[in-house]
Amino acid sequence: MRKRIFAQMITLCLILCGCGGEQTPTLRARYQNMRGCDMTATVRCTEYGAPWEAVLRCGYVPDGERVVEVVSPESIAGVTVIFDGDSRQLQSDGRRLNAGRVSPEALSPADALPAMMDALRDGWTLEENAEEWNGVPCTRVTVDRTGAAGGKLFFTLWLKQSDGTPLRGEIAVEEQTVMTAEFTSFAFSDIMAEESAPGEG
Repeated sequence: MRKRIFAQMITLCLILCGCGGEQTPTLRARYQNMRGCDMTATVRCTEYGAPWEAVLRCGYVPDGERVVEVVSPESIAGVTVIFDGDSRQLQSDGRRLNAGRVSPEALSPADALPAMMDALRDGWTLEENAEEWNGVPCTRVTVDRTGAAGGKLFFTLWLKQSDGTPLRGEIAVEEQTVMTAEFTSFAFSDIMAEESAPGEG
């Protein structure tokens, strides 16, 4: 009897030790450890009751400079917004990126892509499950953060299961979606030669 109990205890210990071992890295871990990334996406929102859409290119460095450049429409192509800490600098050559606030949290289209990366890095995970987007196997991740005005911001991103790069992102304020992003390219800065993105290659 004692031998049976002892054997059962050994088995339980082995199981518990296995559970405490190294876990499979989550897709978010790649963003938390990255040196930076470069991405392009079509960002959409509703501003003053009218639809707003632009293709934005963003170079993102965690805890550093983020550069957002307008690729299209042609009327504002080349307009660049540089974020450095809490400051924001607009380079426009006379043209204006209408970065009007689209929510009580003072979000603008120029904020969308950097904000999504910040959320993947340090947001609180609410949901993570498998879900296809346009036929592509993805992991759907929803995280939340507290906005500048104290409201809740919810970020949902569909990350490709094959390489962890994003296909789509949504930003909601107090559960109302205010912005979406359809990613057309994405590359981690430290492995740019290896990473391709949807729509490229």
